[in-house]
Amino acid sequence: MMEENKMQDDRGRVFREAWIAGVGKYYPGEPKPGYVSPWEDTPDWERSAAAAVYGQVLDFVKATDGATAKLTRDQKSRFVALCWTGQIFTHFPEPKPSYVADWDQLPDWQKATDADIFERIEHDFHAARLNDRKRPGD
Repeated sequence: MMEENKMQDDRGRVFREAWIAGVGKYYPGEPKPGYVSPWEDTPDWERSAAAAVYGQVLDFVKATDGATAKLTRDQKSRFVALCWTGQIFTHFPEPKPSYVADWDQLPDWQKATDADIFERIEHDFHAARLNDRKRPGD
């Protein structure tokens, strides 16, 4: 169980790091402090949500055997946004409408950030596969 918790924490951290990098790259002006707060300062619900969405994206990439690479950035972004919306509903019975807005209502910086998150998870998947192939004795 301890190993599973560490894996979830690691996945959540990767998601958060990709989010912060995207905010830094795409957000116009000065982002809200909560957008760029480090993992240690991230609320528990958000840590849980980040790990869950990472897992959903990874499962999707695995289920397609990496064929998600053929998706457009908009398609990748939509998937991340929809998974995140599901997590918002999981953690908040009556969320603010802006927290569960449809993808087409999201600002461009958020769409681009979500696509980057998807692509970071894809990269991790392909790196792990490559690593598995390099192991001796297989």
